Amino acid sequence: MVRVLVGGLIGLAIAMGVARFAFTPILPAMQEATGLRADGAGLLASLNYLGYFVGALGAGLVPHGATRTAVFRLSLLISVATTAAMGLDLGDAGQAMPVWLVLRFLSGVSSAGIFILGIAMVLDTLTRGGGERLAGWLYTGIGVGIAASGLFVALFGGRLGWDGDWLALGAICAVLGLMPGLWVRDPAPQCHAAVAKAEGAAPARAGGLSAPLLLLTVAYFLEGGGYIVSATFLVSILKTDPGTAAVGEAAWMVVGIGAMGAGVFWASVARRTNSWWSLILAHLTQTVAILLPMTGSPTASVVSALLFGGTFVGIVSQAFALGRQLSGGASARVVGALTAAYGLGQIIGPLPAGLVVTRTGSFNAALLGAAAAVVLGTLLLVLGMVIAGRQASAGSAMATPNASVPKAS
Repeated sequence: MVRVLVGGLIGLAIAMGVARFAFTPILPAMQEATGLRADGAGLLASLNYLGYFVGALGAGLVPHGATRTAVFRLSLLISVATTAAMGLDLGDAGQAMPVWLVLRFLSGVSSAGIFILGIAMVLDTLTRGGGERLAGWLYTGIGVGIAASGLFVALFGGRLGWDGDWLALGAICAVLGLMPGLWVRDPAPQCHAAVAKAEGAAPARAGGLSAPLLLLTVAYFLEGGGYIVSATFLVSILKTDPGTAAVGEAAWMVVGIGAMGAGVFWASVARRTNSWWSLILAHLTQTVAILLPMTGSPTASVVSALLFGGTFVGIVSQAFALGRQLSGGASARVVGALTAAYGLGQIIGPLPAGLVVTRTGSFNAALLGAAAAVVLGTLLLVLGMVIAGRQASAGSAMATPNASVPKAS
């Protein structure tokens, strides 16, 4: 069971920390060497997130059993191959762009396959073995991967060059990928039948799309479009400012460090308050993180990286937890809807940000727009919390008289 958990953790590190987000610390060197502009970088990012969105939709159609295990392993193979292929000598940005677009799209599709199918198989295995308490450790793989890729680029990027970074990271992932490929597999089919039966009963009890759940979904869409600007351009933002250039690659490592404990931290906040307040506070903290690089201070930039890493993974986990609560237990439906909304936000966000940077020569407008999207999402969460509170109070008021009926009879 522990071996499956470790395999899943490594799989997430490969899918998210390297295949998906190593682009961020490598991007400045790519731009300098190939002439890639900010709008082109935004397009590459959006194609990767479009691939992730398509992969997420497809992953939900993969049947249980040997097929799910095979698709997971194929996703690992494609992820490693597309990561290494980004380092091939294809000329300048103009010549390489068509191939890069295909590679980043396929990388996104494979990342979704690893992320969604890997998590499902690991959680099924843990549940069957009574190890649900270990599930929280699985998500540390995202932070580990981000921190490790950032550290690698910081240590070796100057020696290997941007193309050598991609090739070396691909080789490392090829070796590490053997562990999730061999260790993570679908458990016995009878487990899934029970799970499917339990999940299938939940939607029947749920009362449809409530106003609080709709507001949460729209807020999650805005979060996807807002956070992704920093997730794509953070290192470039810092390296284009002489005052913060020295902390560029180091900042991305700090993002990974912050992400490692984010899920556990914001879950503890939710236990002390509730998931609404946990999400609201995380959004407000992330808004500060997005804006801090505008100060031009190296210290503020490192704090920004820590806060940013410490919020985006926590927002994902808390949004899923709250969605399940609001749906009356319809986990599969709500997680799918939230993932789709978040994915659309990620696809849309980098495009206008890249265009604005190309036209203005500054990231400030893009950061302000990203922060505004997250703040608007925060306001929707506050409204959702208020409505949910009123609905709960009304439900309690209606239930109280009924409770006395059996006693009277």
